[in-house]
Amino acid sequence: MRLMEGMSRIFFMLFLLALIAKQASAAQHVVGGSQGWDESVDLNSWVSGQTFKVGDQLVFKYSSGLHSVVELGSETAYKNCDLGTALDSKNTGNDVVKLNKVGTRYFACGTLGHCDQGMKVKITTVAGNAPSAPASASTTSRASTIQSFSSFLLPAIVLSVWKI
Repeated sequence: MRLMEGMSRIFFMLFLLALIAKQASAAQHVVGGSQGWDESVDLNSWVSGQTFKVGDQLVFKYSSGLHSVVELGSETAYKNCDLGTALDSKNTGNDVVKLNKVGTRYFACGTLGHCDQGMKVKITTVAGNAPSAPASASTTSRASTIQSFSSFLLPAIVLSVWKI
């Protein structure tokens, strides 16, 4: 009976740990890197060094009132900077967009003329198990911290419930 109770605890702890590790493996991508969401940033170069996975987040950091973030509904709207059919608009200066599914999304600055000057970005999201690009200063991932913590935590949990 005690053996079953101990095993149940172990499986429960492993399940919780797996949930935490999955959540922690998501990355936050600060759009534009250290310079943020700004018309002086070469956003095409920034995007080329990133891998966006389902569950990741985009963080648009900018001066509120100077810029905004508009999500466009099609590649045509993106190419033509057609902001009239926007799906969503944000203007806080610290906007977070969760990448919920595989596919391509299009974002542009809603300030007059900024999109035409290149302040737009095309984000292609891949499945969560796709290989990652090398981490850069512009991508913050908590995965390595959690992995280190998990390396210690998992054996500690197992040993704490292993009083059989």
